[in-house]
Amino acid sequence: MNSDKRLGKSFKLFTVSLILTMVCLLTFVLCTPILAQADEDDPTISTLSNEGTDIDPGYLEGDLGGLTFRFDNDGSGSLSSTLQILLLLTVISLAPSILIMLTSFTRTVIVLHFVRTALGTQTTPPNQVLVGIALFITLFVMSPVFIKINNEAIVPMQNGEIGMEQAFERGLEPIREFMFDQMEGSEKDLELFLDIAGIENVETRADVPTTALIPAFILSELRIAFIMGFLIYIPFLVIDMVVSSTLMSMGMMMLPPTTISMPFKILLFIVADGWDLIVGQLVRTFY
Repeated sequence: MNSDKRLGKSFKLFTVSLILTMVCLLTFVLCTPILAQADEDDPTISTLSNEGTDIDPGYLEGDLGGLTFRFDNDGSGSLSSTLQILLLLTVISLAPSILIMLTSFTRTVIVLHFVRTALGTQTTPPNQVLVGIALFITLFVMSPVFIKINNEAIVPMQNGEIGMEQAFERGLEPIREFMFDQMEGSEKDLELFLDIAGIENVETRADVPTTALIPAFILSELRIAFIMGFLIYIPFLVIDMVVSSTLMSMGMMMLPPTTISMPFKILLFIVADGWDLIVGQLVRTFY
């Protein structure tokens, strides 16, 4: 247990260090001053003049060591560069919460923990392995949503076709559709938060605010995960009861039943091809 806790702390420290490193690198790159004029003797820096071209004179485009930049000095942008950097850092800081709470990660990792607890193997597989499996299953399940976000929001924003506000709205819509689809049959969770917020006239999905949708989706995921965990527990509980009854009938009161039942539970799990069965059924619940 102590080694598992140390590994957990090391993993958390590594994750925090990686996020801080990314933030520092992005801040350095985005905040580095860009020279508008280049030194003629330096072959790595070159600029493009706007004179004699069709480019709006309010813009200055150039190249800095292979990095193309575009400087807007007319002040017509919807968001300043400082605010854009702030929003980017905010998204990076909230990325773990977004990944955990707005995707299939919550249901997946809870079900996998129920499997380990039902087997009685204590720390096998370790937490790092279960989280890694849940993460890659989440990427598999959410890949159509991520692809849709990239095609409808990120790529148009990078091409300058839409602004950051519109990209945020387009990127949020596929996630909302995913959450609504997973909550079919659990409308009472959504009604709970709508009643608390005092929202009564809701006719379409667009009328539901995201602030009410997210907590309702989390409650729905917790309910589904616990139902699946209960069903997983049943066969292993039967084995524990049979072993306990057998030991009591033989008068072996001092021998812990879990010591005898765990090999049988592992054998049952292997014979039934448990990982394939559980992961397969788990992924199918999202389709």
